[in-house]
Amino acid sequence: MLIALLQFAQKCAILGSVTGLEFMKKLKRLADKRCVSSSYDPAHGKGSHGRAYYGTAFTAIKDPKKEIGRGLLSKMCADLGIKPDDL
Repeated sequence: MLIALLQFAQKCAILGSVTGLEFMKKLKRLADKRCVSSSYDPAHGKGSHGRAYYGTAFTAIKDPKKEIGRGLLSKMCADLGIKPDDL
């Protein structure tokens, strides 16, 4: 039980919070590694929001300069069909 909690804590520390730009860089690296197309379209969204594509899946990216919390990061990864650990 303690080992499982420590592993979970390590994963949370690794994921922590990233900026939208860091997320897009990690997504691009993962896409290249898996031979999947990825792109970012700033025109799809209001204000500073945009849309990130991973294959045929997509998710909204808030301001690329602002941090993305763990909960939103998990949701964005779920939208794209990947695990946060994959990043």
